[in-house]
Amino acid sequence: MPGVIWLSHLLVVLLPVALLGAVWLGATMLFWWQAPARSRIPRAQKRREEALRRMAALAERLRQQEPELDPKPILELPLEKLVQKLLADELSLESVLCSYLEEAMKVHQEVNCLTDFLDECEEQLQALKKLKKSERGLLYGVPISLKDVYDCMGHDSTCGLAQFLEKPAAKDGVVVKVLKAQGAIPFVKTNISQTLLSFDCSNPIYGQTLNPQNLKKTPGGSSGGEGALLAKGGSILGMGTDTGGSIRIPASFCGVCGIRVTGYRLSNSGVASAVKGRKTVVTVTGPLAWDVESLALCLRALLSEHMHRLDPTVPFLPFREEVYSSNRPLRIGYYESDGFTQPSPSMARAVKLTCRLLRDAGHQVIPFSVPRTEYAFFHLFLGSLFADEGASLLEKLKGDIVDPSMKNTVTSLRLPDSLKRFLAWIWKYIDTQETVGAAHSSGGISARVHSQVEVPGSGCAAVSSTGPRLLCRLSCQDTRKQFLLGSLQPPELPCRHSACHHCDATGREGTGLLQRLLQR
Repeated sequence: MPGVIWLSHLLVVLLPVALLGAVWLGATMLFWWQAPARSRIPRAQKRREEALRRMAALAERLRQQEPELDPKPILELPLEKLVQKLLADELSLESVLCSYLEEAMKVHQEVNCLTDFLDECEEQLQALKKLKKSERGLLYGVPISLKDVYDCMGHDSTCGLAQFLEKPAAKDGVVVKVLKAQGAIPFVKTNISQTLLSFDCSNPIYGQTLNPQNLKKTPGGSSGGEGALLAKGGSILGMGTDTGGSIRIPASFCGVCGIRVTGYRLSNSGVASAVKGRKTVVTVTGPLAWDVESLALCLRALLSEHMHRLDPTVPFLPFREEVYSSNRPLRIGYYESDGFTQPSPSMARAVKLTCRLLRDAGHQVIPFSVPRTEYAFFHLFLGSLFADEGASLLEKLKGDIVDPSMKNTVTSLRLPDSLKRFLAWIWKYIDTQETVGAAHSSGGISARVHSQVEVPGSGCAAVSSTGPRLLCRLSCQDTRKQFLLGSLQPPELPCRHSACHHCDATGREGTGLLQRLLQR
């Protein structure tokens, strides 16, 4: 009996020691697991600070050449007018670059949208000044911004991952080469979401980018730095990438224009990716700008034989000016809902209004339904995106700090297969609204895309934002759920309570493509 008592005392003493040892071992392993991130990220942040100081120094040098420069008239010019004045020598290259350097730094101070300064822009400016007028390209002298993932010689293309730091590109990517050949001056790189697979714009290296229209909101992702910089006037033309909305979402959230071109229409050579080799879910490059005419001008410059020579996998299909400028009435298909995600009331109303205006302008507008959207999203899109069960993505995150916007995705990918199958079986019997919400969470859509629910007293209010210029506020009582855009049930209401009500407001009138169609 005394032996049993002695053994029990020994266990009482050893158990806490064993637990402490396990905790210490786990902490040590975690430290070594994150070693690359711990060593590289501080150095990358210091490099960015130094780059921004060089950017400020260049702006000061250019300012000294034209001390009376007023940047406001330059910054207000649309792209086409700016190019015309530069080609006619009505504006100097120095004045335009100086104006955008200064403005970009101001915007960065407010929203944290820049990741690097491209020092070579000064050298390129001097080279452009030596060109004859006949040698000047379609984007002569235009300062442009590039999403972080575009390779520029001597600069990192990080994808927000520590593993990609301190691996500067050996040469410019194809799109960057073509833009430079057309006279554009890339001058900054902009922030992205970690791995490019989140609709937020945050990563552990450069932090969170904010929406300049509302600093409590995200600018969207993954080209969020581009959207934020353009929305505030720190750039007039930028290049992003899009897999599942990475150009379109920031354009919508920030109130600018963007286009996702057809797959393989523009070269993807020299554009970094967290997961290479995806053939069924194609990532495309594309521009963001203030208006549709600017996007068209950028595509005229890019869709050239030069791009085809640099990357023969890109078919030589020039910009079809006769189609873009045609006054022939169009047949336009539309849908108000895809049967899977629920649009906000303001979005549904905007679609109806647009259809009516297009009909009045003489175009044929045809409603259609999108078949099997849920199957396409879960089985085709997500199935192709994570065909290897996320192994390639998790490999890139080894030794890294996982950003909050990616934690749900990473956690779900790391679950044992048996648990995943069990959860999938359970979800079949759960309400569709909850299933969609869970799918969105596991798909990397951060709660920060839509504001957190605030609980005033006994009720709650959820705000779903499709952009700072298109806002729908949904509020109801006797519920404390957080609602994601796309899981609102029934239509136009966030829950089934009869007390629910909503109000919505829209900002400025639509511009660009709609106006062009109405003028035909």
